[in-house]
Amino acid sequence: MAEAPDTPDTPDTPDTVDTADTQPYRVLARKYRPSDFSSLIGQEAMVQTLSNAIASGRLAHAFILTGVRGVGKTSTARIIARALNCTGTDGNGEPTANPCGTCENCVAIAEDRHVDVMEMDAASRTGVDDIRELIDGVLYRPVSARYKIYIIDEVHMLSRNAFNALLKTLEEPPEHVKFIFATTEIRRVPVTVLSRCQRFDLRRVKFDVLVNHFARIAETEGATISRGAIGLIARAADGSVRDGLSLLDQAIAHSGPETEINEDIVRDMLGVAERVQVFDLFEQLMAGDIAAALTRFDSMYHAGADPVTILQDLAELTHWLTRLKAAPETAEATPTSDLDLDRGRDVSGRLAMSSLARTWQMLLKGLSEVRSAPSAAQAAEMVLVRIAYTAELPSPAEAIAVLDKAAPTDAPAATPPQPAAPAVASPEVATAAPSADAVGQAAPAMPETAEMADGPTAMLPAAQPVSRSPAPEQGPAQEVSHSTRESGSAALALQPVTDDAFDDTGDGAGIPRTFGDMIAMFAANGEPLLHAYLVNNVHLVKYEIGKISLRVSEDGPRDLAKDLSRCLNDWTGRAWFIEASQEEGAPTLQQQRDAEVAARYAEAVAHPLVQMALEAFPGSKVAEVRSVADREAADDAGSLPADPAMPVVPDDLGFDPEYFDPDDFDPDRFDPDNTDEDYI
Repeated sequence: MAEAPDTPDTPDTPDTVDTADTQPYRVLARKYRPSDFSSLIGQEAMVQTLSNAIASGRLAHAFILTGVRGVGKTSTARIIARALNCTGTDGNGEPTANPCGTCENCVAIAEDRHVDVMEMDAASRTGVDDIRELIDGVLYRPVSARYKIYIIDEVHMLSRNAFNALLKTLEEPPEHVKFIFATTEIRRVPVTVLSRCQRFDLRRVKFDVLVNHFARIAETEGATISRGAIGLIARAADGSVRDGLSLLDQAIAHSGPETEINEDIVRDMLGVAERVQVFDLFEQLMAGDIAAALTRFDSMYHAGADPVTILQDLAELTHWLTRLKAAPETAEATPTSDLDLDRGRDVSGRLAMSSLARTWQMLLKGLSEVRSAPSAAQAAEMVLVRIAYTAELPSPAEAIAVLDKAAPTDAPAATPPQPAAPAVASPEVATAAPSADAVGQAAPAMPETAEMADGPTAMLPAAQPVSRSPAPEQGPAQEVSHSTRESGSAALALQPVTDDAFDDTGDGAGIPRTFGDMIAMFAANGEPLLHAYLVNNVHLVKYEIGKISLRVSEDGPRDLAKDLSRCLNDWTGRAWFIEASQEEGAPTLQQQRDAEVAARYAEAVAHPLVQMALEAFPGSKVAEVRSVADREAADDAGSLPADPAMPVVPDDLGFDPEYFDPDDFDPDRFDPDNTDEDYI
């Protein structure tokens, strides 16, 4: 925005400082406003470009300056106006990057009274009528200057019609006219305007540059201030020279002319939490000492520190420690004292990267909660409690290592649950239900260590022994499952679900450890449709706790992954990422079951005893194949198989062709009305 008429800018040197006897007091931000490119700090790239352009005569007709507040946009616009209109001490000078500051044009521009240099505040003059007035004046040549210059501050505030009215003049202005725009919100400026201007992005001034600049000004003003106090002011300025000079002015007035300005004075003036206390609070949180952390927070809060500021300081410290751990060579680039640097190296060396990343995410989430909470202090305390609690939790890799170490190697095999009764097959098509033993052997459990270590962080319970069943010897009935797995099928969904199939976080939320456990969870939680899709339409690519990759068949729903993720998030209380993959993946659960059924049917039909029975009864077919385990399971459940008269083929008949004599076979023994005992 346009400023009130000011006295001529003075260089940043003690010799040019005005005294109270000659002029009234001016704030430091105005007294030390840069008057030429050499006194403009922190914008070397822009200064070099403009200096070369002025020296070579390659002057654009429009410039747009953007950047945060207080980095020198308006000052740069005035410097450009001086550089283009400076005539030198002899009155015959050409445009120069080093205006003399003494000629009539330089003095008049510095005092904001030059008739050919017009500053317009677009925040108060936003309409098209204001732009029309400006355009009318463009046609006239300058009165005394070389160029007629229009400086429009906060140009993004112009209305759409005002921008449109300016476009034609901005594209082809008269040779004696230059436009200089300044804005803090470059995205609100139409691209049609940006395309007609040379754009310069003014950067935030670096911390060390601000510290040196403020130290020189404090010395010029005769103020005694410590380096640490200047550092606090520079950090609070956040790259803005004007903000920093205003704070420095306030600190000098706060301490008095005879008092040395130290860190305590500046910290009390700014109301910021002490750096040492922030370090102490952070270490207490990482140690899981909730009581000490809350006591420290109360002390800082009652001393005047804002809860939001405390969390912001913690977030800043977390970011710095993370950067220090990830790239120690960049530590010198971060403004801090040697004491803080040594302590930071010690703390970052003792913390895992996962803990720092987790703390950062919780602080970001907590800041938004604190800003919107009815009581900022209470919300901040809850954030600190969560951070301290999670600091005690192990990382996934550590938890898995403990679980593997605690797992016994010779634990007895878990008893599989009772399998569901198979569907009744049609007389023409033979079907078979796989036995529990075959199913368990066909679907080995997915290894968890490598996948869980790469998965999302979870709040894991205390280590519990994990029962691991020794793999039984494989017979002929398991060869089909073997080949299926070798061809890329995981066969995870065929694994029996035991009582410890789900991890328990302590709040009742079970976390499925395998894909088969996940399918069982959907059946147990009353989602029959999604369970059916999982059985019939899902090809598993990769399974991790918290991350699943799968391919949905063409006849499956497109939004299945979203529905699965939503249900798992609700049931487990943690985030699940389910992605749709283009890889082939394993066969569906139904395909695996069909393969098992076909294999057992083929094995049973190929048995010599069954072949002899089929030859003895021409036209007969094997309608269904059941194992002894299936029959026993049905008996234990208090029900019979679908067809009680159907013969039961044991898993192991003990048949050896070497000792089998066909003459001993009596076809008359095969009576459909008999029970299976007749065939033993």
